[in-house]
Amino acid sequence: MHSRQPEIASALNVIAPFDGDDSIKAEIERRVGFIQQCLRESGLKTLVLGISGGVDSTTAGLLAQKAVKQMREAGEGDSYRFIAVRLPYDVQHDEDEAQLAVDTIQPDECHTVNIGEAVRGLASATESLEGLSPAARDFVLGNTKARMRMVAQYTIANARGGLVIGTDHAAEAVMGFFTKFGDGACDIAPLTGLVKHQVRELALALGAPQQLAHKVPTADLEELHPGKPDEMAHGVTYRDIDAFLQGKEVSEDAAATIVDAYDKTEHKRQLPKEPS
Repeated sequence: MHSRQPEIASALNVIAPFDGDDSIKAEIERRVGFIQQCLRESGLKTLVLGISGGVDSTTAGLLAQKAVKQMREAGEGDSYRFIAVRLPYDVQHDEDEAQLAVDTIQPDECHTVNIGEAVRGLASATESLEGLSPAARDFVLGNTKARMRMVAQYTIANARGGLVIGTDHAAEAVMGFFTKFGDGACDIAPLTGLVKHQVRELALALGAPQQLAHKVPTADLEELHPGKPDEMAHGVTYRDIDAFLQGKEVSEDAAATIVDAYDKTEHKRQLPKEPS
């Protein structure tokens, strides 16, 4: 075992591997209960989440819809709602799977906000993008897309008096694989502590189709490489990331890649620095 594995797993609140269907069901109910408690404590009635068509947002959406449905059925009020938001950049290449995710979740409401015009408008007004190489400009605008999507979600949440749900989990957090103040911004993060294969297990138990549960993960932010797999960006597989986080043996190269990514992206997992 790498010397940093216990430290990193503890910092990210990684949970133990599931022990059969009962433990998966118990974990679902624990996380549904967490969402419900967040709503009660906030005094708000609405949950908002962007649905991309990947397993993470599908799982978070299924948990959210289950949470509000249970609250309505328990007599806590008919005004509890889950709003799914489609956030394409012009035409999404995997739009069919995004729509399948919405159909699977069956949210109380679904809205579509095309962020293309807003991202291009901001890019054209930002002089600092001039002179960048195509790859550098693509990277910057990829982060802008993620942040614009979160702006849209918070606009809807503010208008409807709601909380924004995030989809970050331990396997992404350890790699810093999220945009700071973009998809890394949210009010509640119900997938925290799960590794990637556990997210898939929850998705299947919640009724997600195999097509979505085992879809190749992609942030899909780069125009020069649309649909680029997460694992290509990581330089290591989710299988190795999951194993590392759960204290299992991985190759020295994989461990070094994960630890290096964790250290380099520490600032993403922290609040803004303040003078002491």
